[in-house]
Amino acid sequence: MLKNLVYSIALIGGIAFISSCSGNSSKGNSGDDFSVSDSALKQNEPLQLSEEIIGNVIQNISSPVEMASLIKKSGVDFSQKILNKPEKVKDYNTSFKRALNLGVYSADLGYINTFDKNTIVVSYLLSVKELSEGIKVGQFFDFAALKKMATNSSNLDSLMEVSVSSFNKMDSYLREQKRSNVSSLIVTGAWIEGLYISSQVIEETNNEDLINRIGEQKDIIDILLIIMNNYSADPNFAEMVTRMEQIKQAYQGVKITTEFGEPKRIERNGTLIIVQDEISHVEIAPESLTKIIKEIKSLRDFIIS
Repeated sequence: MLKNLVYSIALIGGIAFISSCSGNSSKGNSGDDFSVSDSALKQNEPLQLSEEIIGNVIQNISSPVEMASLIKKSGVDFSQKILNKPEKVKDYNTSFKRALNLGVYSADLGYINTFDKNTIVVSYLLSVKELSEGIKVGQFFDFAALKKMATNSSNLDSLMEVSVSSFNKMDSYLREQKRSNVSSLIVTGAWIEGLYISSQVIEETNNEDLINRIGEQKDIIDILLIIMNNYSADPNFAEMVTRMEQIKQAYQGVKITTEFGEPKRIERNGTLIIVQDEISHVEIAPESLTKIIKEIKSLRDFIIS
């Protein structure tokens, strides 16, 4: 079932730990900034999604922290080797790669925090710091305070609160500046990294809950493709679209059915609201799962290269 999570939670892996370009390397892009902004979309074609709609659909993208929690419940041990290496941050010298990998390191930090590995938190936090400053949003994070809180597990609740606030401010700023293309890349990077980490655990454990969660992401592919296509006048985004289409093809064998339960009445802030209970059933054959994991790894390798 798709989770209606706010944008900051999709990224909270990042700092609360909470939870590409064409060619083979980001060095092929000569400029530090994107070649197009939100306003420079496909010429001669209507805008497919408004900024408000983009924000709404992003809210339906599952949090990497949710994936990390399922991984921990599977009983598998923590593995740092499946994460992106902090020292690779220096290789990301374009805004496109920085935004994508800000999402990647965010998901990595969500995984790290879920397993309470405070000894390596700071190195990943520094990677997030460098990337956020590289895309001119570092002003929204008090990294000195976050670093101090990160080394003390008793401060994790405060760390969560500060980080959510920071990411909300960053997201609002990006949209006000008509840079929702940057927001979409951060979310995509976090989402792919969450799937990649989960897929590595699946290969080791064949955990049914994780397999089902991977299968449920079939609908998300369509959402992200629509967003990426909005910016495909930029060759970097066009390359992402091509590669994500390959994941979509791998998902063709997945069948999702939704069962609607009885509506529930819940009191929230003094108001009675009706919540529709939904249960998703995923059918995914082993051969389809193998294809999906292969394509997820391929895109992830492309993003972090």
